[in-house]
Amino acid sequence: MDAPFRPAVSPIAKPVRSIFEGTLRDDSVIVNIGPSHPATHGTVQIIAELDGERVLRTDVHCGYLHRGFEKECEDHTWHNLIPYVDRLNYVSALINNFTYCDAVEQLMGVQITPRCKVLRTLLSEYSRLVDHLTCLAAGLMELGAMTAFLYLVMVRDHMYEHLAALTGARVTYSYGRIGGLARDLPEGWLVRLEEILKQYEEFIARVHALVDRNRIFIDRMRNVGVISTADALSHGYTGVILRSTGLARDLRKDTPYLAYAELDFDIPVGINGDNYDRYFVRMREMDESVYMIRQLSEMLNAPAMAGPLNVDDRRCSFPDKALVYSEIESLINHFKLVMEGPVVPAGEIYVAHEAPNGELGFYVVSTGGGTPYKVHCRAPSFVHMGGVHLMMNGGQLADIVPTFGSINMIGGECDR
Repeated sequence: MDAPFRPAVSPIAKPVRSIFEGTLRDDSVIVNIGPSHPATHGTVQIIAELDGERVLRTDVHCGYLHRGFEKECEDHTWHNLIPYVDRLNYVSALINNFTYCDAVEQLMGVQITPRCKVLRTLLSEYSRLVDHLTCLAAGLMELGAMTAFLYLVMVRDHMYEHLAALTGARVTYSYGRIGGLARDLPEGWLVRLEEILKQYEEFIARVHALVDRNRIFIDRMRNVGVISTADALSHGYTGVILRSTGLARDLRKDTPYLAYAELDFDIPVGINGDNYDRYFVRMREMDESVYMIRQLSEMLNAPAMAGPLNVDDRRCSFPDKALVYSEIESLINHFKLVMEGPVVPAGEIYVAHEAPNGELGFYVVSTGGGTPYKVHCRAPSFVHMGGVHLMMNGGQLADIVPTFGSINMIGGECDR
């Protein structure tokens, strides 16, 4: 008789989920940590081989949110992409706005106004404060420091409310515009800003007093999650993680953009590239952000900053509402910007800003129409996931979640 038919087994039928083909030792065990929110940020799976409580090796999978951001960009106008970039890093969405708008503006040859430049810089540093506060609060909570967590989150929520008063939205603001910003500062906004900064200084002093020299905190953070400068560079690390190793690489200093060349500020660096250094670099960066915000507030109050917020360019800026209602040219201009989007000259460009997590870049390609041909985001969280295992291998099981928290991976920008 003929042998029974046996269908071929597709290699997709048994996907390889881990680089581990087996255990390194007979007495070690492989466990799955995550996906679990907030410990591994919802989508991340860490496959760890353990020798008791010691982590022998890890394999980190960043998972999927199934957003399809970059492909979705190809079917929308240049203006309509602004709400999409908000949702990449939703903790500091304004920086996403400004980086993307900067890329399109440079491709169009648009020069933003002095007031817009200073205000974008101020809001970028304000967003950095919010992002670092969120990261530090979550990391301290994971170590059991609930009092410090509540101090930091209280200040952060006051900043959220303050930004909502400016933008009309919470967290995902859609405040940037190609050629400017959605609206100017409401009356009293800068006064409230200074009140919040004073409260920040009071509460951050309490956190320093609680944890900086706390023996439990130091034992849990010092020499834990170490990464060297060479390993960080070879894996494309930027931002706090790279600076925690001692290398002062920061786009705000190295390739100044917006109003950063006009500001006085330092770039804090670490020593060992461990969890404690990443904590302290973030704490110091927040102080520098406050210092810059106060410089920028003084600039905004200067008479030279009384000019317009948006550029007078019909290719990207909407005409005044009164003109839309009273003259046909402005009505047509408004209609075409809404329906067809700004017409961006054919070409390609890469523009990067210093986001709270590192280099955030947009590579955009235009064929000369109202929609992009390609949009690619150089998201720091996605790059950083490639070397997470280096910080976890050889450590303790209990250190996995705090170490992962110190990286501050944001799933929205990590997803592909």
